[in-house]
Amino acid sequence: MPVLSLARERVIEAIEIPAEWAPQKAVWTAWPANLSEWNGDLETPRRDVAALVCALADCGLVRLLVNGAEAEASARKRLGGAAEIHQARYGDIWLRDTGPIFARAGGKPAALRFKNNAWGGKFDLPDDATVGGEIAALAGVPERQFDFVLEGGAIEHDGAGTVLTTAQTLLNANRNNWRKEDAEAALAEALGASQVVWIDEGLANDHTDGHIDNLARFVAPGLVVCQAPVGEDDPNAGVLNAIARTLSEASDAGGRKLEIVRIPGVGRYRNAAGETSPASHMNFIVANGVVAVPVYGTQSQDAALGMLRELFPGRKVIGLPSQGLLGHGDAGGGSFHCITQQEPLP
Repeated sequence: MPVLSLARERVIEAIEIPAEWAPQKAVWTAWPANLSEWNGDLETPRRDVAALVCALADCGLVRLLVNGAEAEASARKRLGGAAEIHQARYGDIWLRDTGPIFARAGGKPAALRFKNNAWGGKFDLPDDATVGGEIAALAGVPERQFDFVLEGGAIEHDGAGTVLTTAQTLLNANRNNWRKEDAEAALAEALGASQVVWIDEGLANDHTDGHIDNLARFVAPGLVVCQAPVGEDDPNAGVLNAIARTLSEASDAGGRKLEIVRIPGVGRYRNAAGETSPASHMNFIVANGVVAVPVYGTQSQDAALGMLRELFPGRKVIGLPSQGLLGHGDAGGGSFHCITQQEPLP
C-alpha cells in the first residue's frame, strides 16, 4: 500500500474530511478481546458493543475487528450477520484514536495516519500503533502518514474547515509539546483546518486528558451541541459552563457565529467502583440514518435524547446503555464515538 511520510515530502493536495453526518460507506469498530484491559470481564463491554453494532447495522455496513480465535467465535455467536468481521491485531478497541481518519486528498480517498503514544504514555498496548494501518489495508485506502501525535477523539470537525479541540489534549506536554500556533499549523496541513476553536479543558477523570468528543459536537453546519450541568453536585459544572461560553463567542471557518444548543448532561456519575467517571451524552456516533447515544440510567437522559432527536430530524436517535464501556479503574473510560471510526463514501 502506498505510504507518504510528511516528514520527507509535503502533500500538496487539498485535504477534505467529510462531516460525520455525510453519507458513509461503513463504520469500523472492534470487539473487546483483552481480559487484562477490562478487569477480567469481557462480557460487560461486549454487551454494549453488540447493542451498538446491531443498532448501526440497521442502516449500513459495520466492519468489526476481532483479535484472536476466541474473540471471533464470540462475536459471530453474538452478532450473527450484523457485521462484516475481520481478524486484526489491536491493543484495545478505541479505534477513534488508534485507527485512521478517513478523508479525501486531491479528491481521492485517503487514510490519515498519525503517531500514537498511548495517550501520553498512560496506556501503552501492543498493536495500538499499527492497527490504523491494518484498517487502511482492509479498506483498500492509501495511507497518508503524519509525524506527530494525534488521536481522532481530540478533534471535532464540521466538514468545512472548522475544528474544535481542547488545549488540555493538544497542547499537553505529554503529546507534542506544541504551542497553539504549532498545533494550528499542523491541523491546517493534515486536516485542512482553516479555523480552530479552542476549549480549555475536559471532564474530570477523563483518561484521554480532555478529548473533545466528550464535550461538544457539530450536528450541522454552524450548529454545535454541548451539555449543561445537572444536579448541585455535578463535578463538571464549571467546565461545562465555560465550554458553552467559549463556543458562544466563536465563529466557524466561514465567519458565521456558532449556534449553540445545550442538552442536559449526565451529572455526577459513579461507576461500579464508586469512582466519579467522565460519562457523557456527547460521545454519540452519527451513522447513516441513526445516531447512537450513550446513556447511563440517569433521570436527565430522556430530556437529553429528546433534544437530540430535534437536532437530527432525519435520523433515528437511539439511547444505548454504555456503563460497560465506561468501566472503572484503568479499564474502559469511553463510549460509542471512542470505539468507532466512520468511512465516508468515496
